[in-house]
Amino acid sequence: MSQIELIPGAISEMLVSTSTTKVLTLADRYGLKAAIMNEFIDDEELRALNRLIRYIIKGRIQVVDQISQDEYFGCQVLNNG
Repeated sequence: MSQIELIPGAISEMLVSTSTTKVLTLADRYGLKAAIMNEFIDDEELRALNRLIRYIIKGRIQVVDQISQDEYFGCQVLNNG
């Protein structure tokens, strides 16, 4: 099985990005998977990860199938335009 590696600062960046756009993309989900599987994350990252998961569960963040936020918002413009 291949190992997924977490990019340093990815959890914080994902939290900021999803909090701003209210969207969790496919790429974000892969990052979330890597974070969950990483047994060496520190307490601050774990709190951020838990906060992000709570936002998803409560429906504050929409989970979409687009790879990136650019793709998602581009589709939104095309569908509304």
